[in-house]
Amino acid sequence: MRKILIVGAGQAGLQTGLCLLEHGYDVTIMSARTPEEIRGGRVMSTQAMFHTALQHERDYKLNLWEGRAPRIQGLGVSIAAEDGTRALDWVGMLDDYGQSVDQRVKMAGWLELFEDNGGKVIFHGVTTSDLDSLTRHYELVLVAAGKGELVQLFGRDPDRSPYNTPQRVLSVSYVHGADRRPEHPDMDAVRFNVVPGVGELFVIPGLTLSGPCEIPFFEGIPGGPLDCWSDRPAPGEHWKRMLELMRQYVPWEYERFKHAELTDSQATLSGGYAPVVRNPVGELPSGGVVLGMADVVVANDPITGQGSNNASKCAASYLESILERGGEPFDSDWMRRTFERYWSVVEPATTWTNAMLQPPPAHVLDIFSRAERNATIRKRFVNGFDDPADFGNWFLDPELAERYLREVDG
Repeated sequence: MRKILIVGAGQAGLQTGLCLLEHGYDVTIMSARTPEEIRGGRVMSTQAMFHTALQHERDYKLNLWEGRAPRIQGLGVSIAAEDGTRALDWVGMLDDYGQSVDQRVKMAGWLELFEDNGGKVIFHGVTTSDLDSLTRHYELVLVAAGKGELVQLFGRDPDRSPYNTPQRVLSVSYVHGADRRPEHPDMDAVRFNVVPGVGELFVIPGLTLSGPCEIPFFEGIPGGPLDCWSDRPAPGEHWKRMLELMRQYVPWEYERFKHAELTDSQATLSGGYAPVVRNPVGELPSGGVVLGMADVVVANDPITGQGSNNASKCAASYLESILERGGEPFDSDWMRRTFERYWSVVEPATTWTNAMLQPPPAHVLDIFSRAERNATIRKRFVNGFDDPADFGNWFLDPELAERYLREVDG
């Protein structure tokens, strides 16, 4: 039985560990927090996941909250006008629904499931010196902890990392009590509100510790009016400030949320980070090597909602490479090939995400405008959130976009 250590108990680490257990591997996960500490901690992300990523979970019966989480059936786009109205507003339908489960719910539950299924869990933080000694006891060590000193083992890949500073300032709240959305009261959808020159507000239907909720999520351009979280306000002040920003920049959302309340005392989050792609193999002082995964090695800005999707796809891709390796050693060359296989999956999402951080070019504004009257265009755009590779076939290239628009919109 091959022995594998996974450092980190997030989407990628736990999904990989649970799947490897099903295939008979001896798996240990190191987690800095217990399930109860995770449930009692601060929210960690917004984690809207689409069909392909959700199917990876279903394939191994990890979709424990599928019956309780709201079904995200579409994705809407609004662009704010200077007078506070909407210059554009439409919603497109997903072919298959998406879902967002609070990571405090999912990771705590998966960690308990991992132990129930025979996995070993060590509740302890890990330093580089810890890892140096641990590599001697395992045939493969995966690092899936996207924060902390371990990330420094994996050098930045400048050829794949066009940014070296944060491109957005992030602020999130989980809330109950918003009015139903008047545009489509009988359907849940992610809403993507663009405020030109200021930033974006996403609203994501989700499931949290206390049941269904909504997750408003601002992405502010650094130095602008949404860049106002450096004082790390207490949760109540955080939500009050988000509401005031909604009232000022996206008043149609403020009308829905003005009576909403935080789901709990840990339901807010703010911060920001530079998007980065890192070299996948970390070398330790003793000569041991470890393989980074998910946001340890590819950390995109959350503007396209791909983080948890990429983590799930990374877990699925790495699992396939591990199973195919059989009894051969997990050496550096195999690690690099394993990452490149995953990179072929995630590269389109990275390219699209980095493009969306820039002011929209004329052809993208034309696509959004024509989508308001053309359901075919809407449908193709929103389903790209599940399959970002399709954006390279039309959305990202002005000539391809023009050709496509002529075909479907005259």
